[in-house]
Amino acid sequence: LGYVAGGLPLDGSIRAALAVGSVGLVFVGVAAVVAQVMPNGRGANGVASALVGIAYLVRGIGDALGTPSDDLLTVTPAAVSWASPIGWGQAIRPFGDEPSLAPLLIGLGVAVTLGALALALRTRRDLGASLVADRSGRDRARVGGHSVFGLAWRLQRSTLIGWIVSGMVLGGIAGGIGPVVADALAGNESLAQLIARLVPGSEADIVDIFISGMLGIAGILSAAAGVQAVLRLRAEEAEGRAELLLSTPTDRARWMGSTLAVAALSVLAVCLATGAAAGAAIARTQGDTDAIGRYTGAALAHAPASVVFVAVTALVFAFVPRLTVALGWGLLTIGLVLGQLGELLQLPEWLQQVSPFFWSSALPVEELDVAASATLVAIALGGCVAALLVLRRRDLAA
Repeated sequence: LGYVAGGLPLDGSIRAALAVGSVGLVFVGVAAVVAQVMPNGRGANGVASALVGIAYLVRGIGDALGTPSDDLLTVTPAAVSWASPIGWGQAIRPFGDEPSLAPLLIGLGVAVTLGALALALRTRRDLGASLVADRSGRDRARVGGHSVFGLAWRLQRSTLIGWIVSGMVLGGIAGGIGPVVADALAGNESLAQLIARLVPGSEADIVDIFISGMLGIAGILSAAAGVQAVLRLRAEEAEGRAELLLSTPTDRARWMGSTLAVAALSVLAVCLATGAAAGAAIARTQGDTDAIGRYTGAALAHAPASVVFVAVTALVFAFVPRLTVALGWGLLTIGLVLGQLGELLQLPEWLQQVSPFFWSSALPVEELDVAASATLVAIALGGCVAALLVLRRRDLAA
């Protein structure tokens, strides 16, 4: 309906809906199987999300290794794309000259097979059990388990490693194919003009423009890592563990403050990993060792906007805890659309400015806007303090 409302042909819009839906159904089957295998919801979410990320990465590798058209506007993906459900959906080419629904049958077949496998696995396990047994914890905590901050770190560290690896992969790909993109643009005047319109008035190197755009995505990843860390507070409260913890001399401010500190560190870690990986890739291919520091700083320039979403999620948790998950991810999505896609969607500038991402400096293409960055950090700190004060005055909610 959205495609049709936007003026695209009805038949292509239907094929596009089928393509997207078929990919979604495959991952429904994936999630169903993983839920039978893993011992808890957190593990199942982590594995399923990792498989989605791997599928996206495999599809991206297939595009990177594909064969471009003569005008460099389209790419025929390499065979490796067929190893990814996302590649199957892409192969339908809903608005292409020669669309094909054959990949749709592959996706539906795999979805049905996975669903049947999940049902078969369900009959082989006890209610409340899993194929992978849950491990017993240690009888004594390590050093990190002797403090509230250590507990917050332990709860988030595995997830954070996943976000860091994702950022490193993104940065490595950006730095690896940046020079290739520059070479392609050198021979294509229309694409060069498009880049010029996207970054008006800039005389920056094409590689810098491309990588700065990819580092903007890293800012979104870092915000997601921070938001997910804050959402752990809601899980601990809803499942009753927070009540047990707070029955000790630990107060609410220390409990929440420790998690917010881990969330802020998560934002910084993902930005650092992505920028360093991009710089290392450029240093390896171009011999520019200064790129490591340059792109690391460029990635960190997105951290102030990201920590605002940490504070916003903390405020939601403090005021309306039952809506923490929905509003935490929902507000991040709105910020992404307004700040990163607002120009593409031709949204009014005042509406784009609502998103913290709008105020991030796209280094090294732009100069660092110190005032905007400082304002974002101040807003984040103020939001966190307000959340701490509100949490001290409300009851725990199941």
